[in-house]
Amino acid sequence: MSGAEFVPLSLTPILIGVFTAVACALPGNFLVLRRQALIGDAISHVVLPGIVVAFLVTGTVTAWPMMIGAALASILAVVLIEAIRRLGRIETGAAMGVVFTAMFAGGVLLLERSDTSTVHLDVEHALMGNLESLIWLDAMGWASLLDPVALAGLPPELGRIFITLIGVSAFLWLFWRPLKISTFDEGFAQGLGMRTGALGMALVVVSAVAAVAAFDAVGSIIVIAMFICPPAAARLMTNRLERQIAWSVVFAVISAVMGYVLAGYGPLWLGGTNAVSAAGMIATTSGLILLLAVLFGPCRSRTGAPSEG
Repeated sequence: MSGAEFVPLSLTPILIGVFTAVACALPGNFLVLRRQALIGDAISHVVLPGIVVAFLVTGTVTAWPMMIGAALASILAVVLIEAIRRLGRIETGAAMGVVFTAMFAGGVLLLERSDTSTVHLDVEHALMGNLESLIWLDAMGWASLLDPVALAGLPPELGRIFITLIGVSAFLWLFWRPLKISTFDEGFAQGLGMRTGALGMALVVVSAVAAVAAFDAVGSIIVIAMFICPPAAARLMTNRLERQIAWSVVFAVISAVMGYVLAGYGPLWLGGTNAVSAAGMIATTSGLILLLAVLFGPCRSRTGAPSEG
């Protein structure tokens, strides 16, 4: 494929996929180590009704209404989980499963009953996103990367997820030491005066921001996969936290690039005629990388968290 074809048709979807994968994988490392990996799954389920309601109120799919709607939906989920746990006297995991499933189903029903024909927001896009359609129509080739007029026509999703990635990276850089200490020894962190509860909540909020920023572009499938698969595979490659972060970024990038390429060309190589979902193939690729790490990773037979050094 020449630059005149690759730049407008594939460059921006690949970049959005890569930025999304890395933005989710970075906080996902700490969620995995804290045994909170399913929070990523929960976030992707809970934010859907909030995003849909925000669209119904404003009529547009823009960043701030989506964030506010997702935040309100998350607060509602917490209240419902606590109410079910207390009134029904059932364990927290069961209450979470009921609330997350019910809220996601409610979001799907709202989508089916709403007029979303003017935006990329329906049941299919909620699950798999619209990554393939985020092309750069104003680009004419590699020279467009230096053309201000062409750059003005970049898909807004690219800038949104890039800013989110910068924000996630800045959060981890600023709070690296307290995050690391509280992840490995929460009691020791509390003894040092660290507010571990607030720090844990901040980690969840950062994860939610990454999920919401990526949601309209890649849907819920890739968001779930990227929170869990690259960090889990990286955990099987090393017992050093810094190296685990690096491995997770490598796996996230490989999953996004290979997944997108295989989605577009894999069926053709196998004699098919139609491409498959890019988000679905990216999630599948990340799962295959995790499987290979489970089978061949050097740390697959070890237990416990990585060392702090």
